Amino acid sequence: MAAILIFAITYLVLAIGRLPGFRVDRTGAAIIGASFMVGVNALSLEEAYRAINFDTIILLFGMMIVVANLQLSGFFELVAERVVERAHSPLVLLIAIAAVAGFFSAFFVNDTMCLVLTPLVLEIAGALRRNPVPYLLAVAMAANIGSVATITGNPQNMLIGSFSGIAYRHFLASLAPVAVAGLALSVVVIFLSYRREFLTPEAVDVARRRVELDRRLMWKSLAVSVAMIVMFFGGWPVPKVAIVAGAVLLITRRVDPDKVYRAIDWPLLVMFAGLFIVIAGVEKTSLERDLAALAGRLHLDNAFVLSGLSAVLSNVVSNVPAVLVFQPFVGHLAEPQRAWLTLAMSSTLAGNLTVVGSVANLIVIQQARQKVKIGFWEYFRVGGPLAVLTILIGAAWIAWRGI
Repeated sequence: MAAILIFAITYLVLAIGRLPGFRVDRTGAAIIGASFMVGVNALSLEEAYRAINFDTIILLFGMMIVVANLQLSGFFELVAERVVERAHSPLVLLIAIAAVAGFFSAFFVNDTMCLVLTPLVLEIAGALRRNPVPYLLAVAMAANIGSVATITGNPQNMLIGSFSGIAYRHFLASLAPVAVAGLALSVVVIFLSYRREFLTPEAVDVARRRVELDRRLMWKSLAVSVAMIVMFFGGWPVPKVAIVAGAVLLITRRVDPDKVYRAIDWPLLVMFAGLFIVIAGVEKTSLERDLAALAGRLHLDNAFVLSGLSAVLSNVVSNVPAVLVFQPFVGHLAEPQRAWLTLAMSSTLAGNLTVVGSVANLIVIQQARQKVKIGFWEYFRVGGPLAVLTILIGAAWIAWRGI
């Protein structure tokens, strides 16, 4: 009972963001919950250590170092600038923004692309005197959708990749079509929601901006990134490749390592470790014995049912904790690999449902708040239909292909 209570309170804080009356955030809740699991003897210290999935932590840590170097070099900003400046109409500008956000989010984590693209979109929209909201929505929503395609697209996919053992190329082959269809649909839904913005006959002329580049760092980071992705496709262990790639980039005479360390999301890494322990603690209760029967009653083998439950839970407690909740169930299903891919698809695409559905959304909204306010309902009238449609497409694809 103590373990179940700790689990419930931890996930309540994850759902509402903070412990009422206290200065305890989601990371703090994970740390406290994990510590209390050990404190009430739900787990021994040795069992708590073993509960942490270090493959996920190492993969996430290595990717953060690689992405930090690419970002510090100015590479993402350069690519985005060069693609966007070739757009000569509002609709082409929208397509360009969605394409850049979606493509790079697939390989280098969606949150990064939101950090890079939001200031660029605000500057361009201001210079052209256009409504920035549809373009900002394209950044957030396309980043979420594009990240569906690979194990390295977002933290929950990294988690699923480590749990499932699915090969990088198989993951891409299974979910890239969903990401491509979703990106196309995002452009259509945003276009229909802001027709007045895109049906104007005015031409768009985006002036070239000067981008600050560290060329040596950029070419080094690109070489390491390309080698890393080739090794992913070659079947090398993804966490091992990612951490070695990060280590190679830390061997430098030019870059202050503090700049790289500041770009690493340390609270996210700690939250992952804590949640692994919390989930392991509740798995040792009587709840574990009922999981197989519960999975059968809920029909979690059905891609549509699992997608729907995953989408709801992802918007209640966030996608990473939601995936961890489903982890014990997946092992009791007839086709675990298909269930993992369904979870990756639905928990990620569910991020577009509401403003708080994804960290990527919050990054865009927070960065833009000085110049434009994007409220809950303005976001939801685009993100709600888009999330539902893309999840239905993803579930139908998985069910049809029998992946």
